[in-house]
Amino acid sequence: MSSTRDQIIETTCDLLELQGYHATGLNQIIKESGSPKGSLYYHFPGGKEELAIEAVNHVGKIVLQRIRENLAQVENPAEAIRIFIKNIALNVKLSGFRAGGPITTIAMETASTSATLRQECDRIYSEWQQVFADKLLAGGIPETRAKPIATLIISAIEGGTILCRTRQSIEPLEQVAEEINALVRHAL
Repeated sequence: MSSTRDQIIETTCDLLELQGYHATGLNQIIKESGSPKGSLYYHFPGGKEELAIEAVNHVGKIVLQRIRENLAQVENPAEAIRIFIKNIALNVKLSGFRAGGPITTIAMETASTSATLRQECDRIYSEWQQVFADKLLAGGIPETRAKPIATLIISAIEGGTILCRTRQSIEPLEQVAEEINALVRHAL
């Protein structure tokens, strides 16, 4: 059973991904988490921004672990990354095109209004990129190529996810998976 604090964070993660930072209110978080109002302010005295930072950190760690686990399952980096991206596409579809890109909405909405949230999103994206870069390095791609390709991978996944949700189709992420696969195979 999760604690009240965990329930608040998990509810916030879901709401931020579905509707964004500005559309997510503290009263909605309290209601949907089933937590007393006092609990929110007890656990997050800094209010909405503090809670959002905790939420993006929470989801960032979950995604980081998924990336690591998925990439570790297949030795060939091109194939491992292709499979990972196709899995994202499937998850976006299974959500009814409502979920995907859990950090993207927050990053876009707060980049110019909250330095703290922008920096947290940047740190999370950097961690994700490093896992891809490490996989590429392990496959024999030089560091001068691995880091830029890892940046491209994260950018393509995030953009592809937005297109999937917008078009209500997994085709954009499927195309991203194949093109990244070809790029990485060529770089190998």
